Amino acid sequence: MLRGLALPVDPNVLVGLNPADDAAVVRLLPELALVFTTDFFTPLVDDPRTFGRIAAANALSDVYAMGGKPLVALNIMAFPTKVLGLDVMAAVLAGGADIAREAGISIAGGHSVEDKEPKYGLAVIGTVHPDRVWRKGGARAGDALVLTKALGTGVLATALKRGLIAEDGEAMRAAIASMVTLNAAAARAVVELGVEVHAATDVTGYGLVGHLGEMLRASEGVSATLSAAALPVLAGARELAADGVLAGGTKANRSFAAEWFAVADGVDDALAWIACDAQTSGGLLVACPPPHAAALVAALAAEGSPAAVVGMVTDQPGATITLGR
Repeated sequence: MLRGLALPVDPNVLVGLNPADDAAVVRLLPELALVFTTDFFTPLVDDPRTFGRIAAANALSDVYAMGGKPLVALNIMAFPTKVLGLDVMAAVLAGGADIAREAGISIAGGHSVEDKEPKYGLAVIGTVHPDRVWRKGGARAGDALVLTKALGTGVLATALKRGLIAEDGEAMRAAIASMVTLNAAAARAVVELGVEVHAATDVTGYGLVGHLGEMLRASEGVSATLSAAALPVLAGARELAADGVLAGGTKANRSFAAEWFAVADGVDDALAWIACDAQTSGGLLVACPPPHAAALVAALAAEGSPAAVVGMVTDQPGATITLGR
């Protein structure tokens, strides 16, 4: 689909489509670059303000995944005003504003269109030093893989849609709390600890396996192993996955990864599905030296984060992923 598009020719476009990454990066000055990203989607929950918060946190995530700091954002909205009314639309926007304040930025405007189905998100600009951009590529054999949020939001959101859990129930409240949590603290910890980031991304719609696969293919001559026992999983998600409560995107993720994702004997298949689960506003995935990974996990755990070392990068060509015990 994208092959016919012209690639950027401006040498100041440090990150564009070749190779693609979580966001675009454009150098303005020798020590200043801008990070550009956008994301929006349909509601995962019924409460409009919560939907706005989730969508805004998700949109901001790509700036943090590039090592940047958000600067300003614009609203993007499609909304059936004649069906749901302006009060509901205002509540969604208020949720986005909540997260913007938490991130320390302003939402300076935006654009909306009338549509049959509500959709909301942000276009975000951030800043980063041109020499300190985190990219998907660059993972090295021996790197530890740190994941900063628990998995399972796709399973739980699907269970909510099917009426199997309640939006105000314990499981969904935990999922919402995870989705509205900015990746700012995790990114800040990486910088403050001096973690040597070889590669980084955030885990969203393609799931842990899909986004790790992107990281490996953007690197050179490496593969990865994941530990099923080490995966942080939201309460209730594993059991629901075992019962077949899976989003369509999760099934597509595992099907797409079939040629390069292997599950070792004895691994609970529910955890294989969790590893492929389509996330919304998931955590950062960082490839770094093991001592740095241990320090990062310890620092984040002290702040109540479920961060964990979930695997290792291996010296094996082919960009394959094996989920072991």
